[in-house]
Amino acid sequence: MVTVTNTYMDQITEKIILEGFEIDYNDSVTDGPPDPVMYTCDNESNPLHLFHTVFQPLVYGVVFLLGLTGNGLLLTVLLKRRRNLRITEIYLLHLALADLLLLFTLPFAVTEGVAGWLFGNFLCKLLGLVNRLNLVCGSLLLACIGFDRYLAIVHAIPSLQTRRPKTVHLTCALLWLLCLFVTFPNMVFLSVEKDKNNPSRLFCSYNSHAIHASNWMLTSRFITHLLCFFLPLVIMGYCYTTVIITLCQSQRSLEKRGAIRLALLVTLVFCLCWLPYNITIFMNTLVVLGAMPETCHTRNTLQQAITVTESIGFSHCCLNPILYAFIGVRFRRDLLQLLAKIKCLRVCLSGQRTKNLNRLSVSEATTSSQYI
Repeated sequence: MVTVTNTYMDQITEKIILEGFEIDYNDSVTDGPPDPVMYTCDNESNPLHLFHTVFQPLVYGVVFLLGLTGNGLLLTVLLKRRRNLRITEIYLLHLALADLLLLFTLPFAVTEGVAGWLFGNFLCKLLGLVNRLNLVCGSLLLACIGFDRYLAIVHAIPSLQTRRPKTVHLTCALLWLLCLFVTFPNMVFLSVEKDKNNPSRLFCSYNSHAIHASNWMLTSRFITHLLCFFLPLVIMGYCYTTVIITLCQSQRSLEKRGAIRLALLVTLVFCLCWLPYNITIFMNTLVVLGAMPETCHTRNTLQQAITVTESIGFSHCCLNPILYAFIGVRFRRDLLQLLAKIKCLRVCLSGQRTKNLNRLSVSEATTSSQYI
């Protein structure tokens, strides 16, 4: 009788443990860290299926095509005159490269959302590293561009010694190394595992080294908050605010209006794109740490919000070329000349506009783009 009672109690205890501490890691490589949950929702329908099979492929597909086109054109134009790049254009070159590498991870995320991870353990680790590396590096490069504009306008003469091409290339190289150091643990903790609810389906997430992977997941979220959002936002906010004040005190009314609008637009777009995602993953982290109660509805809502807000954040890759390059007269001139050489302008532009293209004055290109 005692033996039977003990066996029965052991079964109850085991059931409580399994139901109370089961962890479900079902995040894609670009969705960031996993979402441990303190229960299962097997009896409910899966509302995330629509997001992963319809919403995510649609949005990521548009972001991928637009970002590939914009950053590809920007990279092509800048590389064409790589020996005569200005200081800001060097940062733009690295930013376009970071955005392109980040965009190349999106098709893998879409495939994982639809059919699970199909690309093996090595690509799981590599793409996870590439995604986080270029996300962090791209955000810090935006901060560098803001700081460069601050030096060029607020401290024009004193900054001449530091604003040299060799110094900027060295700064960018050190920035890439720093971001690689910060994000390299992703290769250690990311791995491919079977879905507990669907053993035939694989997923890429933080599974290796047990509790250490969970600790890195929380650390990775802190890094995302700090280096991908708050630090760049503070730097851009301070630098562009000082630039606006300096320009308002100057006498160049026509030039300063465009530069002020650009400074406000750059900061506003960055904030609108990445603030929702940072708020969402912060709330999700509070749930993981037990600081907020969680139900099946809360869990599904947060995962839906992460998918939506992350898509909004990635759309910033499409906007970077427009904000930082396409509105500049010099870049537009070089781009149109490049398109003319490959005979794309025959469809898009009339013959008269093509003739006027070559008559752009050097002074107009210089004054209109020196604050961009």
